[in-house]
Amino acid sequence: MNTWSKQGLWWIVLAAGLFGGCGSGEPRADSAGQRRLRVTCTIGMIADVIREIGGEHVQVTALMGPGVDPHLYKASAGDVARLVGADLVLYGGLHLEGKLTEVLEALARRKPTIAVTRDIDRARLLQPPQFGGLYDPHVWFDVQLWARAAETIRDALREADPRHADDYDRAAAAYLARLTELDAWCRSRAAELVPHQRVLVTSHDAYNYFGRAYGFEVIGIQGISTEEQATSRAIVELSRLIAARRIKAIFTESSVSPKAIRAVIEDCRRAGWNVVEGGELFSDALGGPGTPEGTYIGMVRHNMNTIADALKWMKSAAGSGSAEIRGRPDAQGFSPIEW
Repeated sequence: MNTWSKQGLWWIVLAAGLFGGCGSGEPRADSAGQRRLRVTCTIGMIADVIREIGGEHVQVTALMGPGVDPHLYKASAGDVARLVGADLVLYGGLHLEGKLTEVLEALARRKPTIAVTRDIDRARLLQPPQFGGLYDPHVWFDVQLWARAAETIRDALREADPRHADDYDRAAAAYLARLTELDAWCRSRAAELVPHQRVLVTSHDAYNYFGRAYGFEVIGIQGISTEEQATSRAIVELSRLIAARRIKAIFTESSVSPKAIRAVIEDCRRAGWNVVEGGELFSDALGGPGTPEGTYIGMVRHNMNTIADALKWMKSAAGSGSAEIRGRPDAQGFSPIEW
């Protein structure tokens, strides 16, 4: 066990002794005067589903807000107190929470602590080579997989609070129907692009499930962590690929510095190809509270609209490229696509 994990486990013991069952604040009551179920979770996507299904019966605390990278997150003493004081803890799993994973696994010996991805068929999970033998944890980018996670959240709420099981069932059924509609809408928007337009270049490797579900080739400059830095060689190689394939737009992410993406744009311009910043996507965190992107459904719609709107015009814009780039393969051997 690494040093941080030992420290994290020590905080659990300390918080349990100091805060007892009050770490999430005083429990509030619902409209019937009954105590709300205190649920602490890690990321905003999970918190949003809990609120949709739990409604007035739950009191939700999310540890990680907008712009936070869950792969690098380290819990504070206050965060651990919230975990210890909760009636139920829900997290992503599949090593999404990185250094916090061992703390959550230790907490599971004290209270219901559930990975919302636990019931997803492992045959449907991706194991990209760059993930070092681990599953890709970004399952929320395939709406069908996230619907399975929503079912796990429903079941966890029912088990923790059986008095309101019928309410959770009704709310979950309505929410799952909305996710079915969302998935169909995503496929419809993706279908507006012909296959050679469906190339998604982003900052890090978060969109593999999105690519598989909706027919996009996905290229991430960095690895799984938003802390990793893109090398100069990676930037040059990607710039040449973009120029050769005449990709017109690439995308920044809300939880990742735009520095690498903008370096690629500049390198492309030096090579004679004008690629633009297509917009900001949300990957490991939702948008701010009160914004459309602050909900899971709103985030998915924002991402798909941003991607489709930016890439849809690639075909009509292709003729404006450099004749030099259009007429020859580049030094890496990539042959430009002609329309």
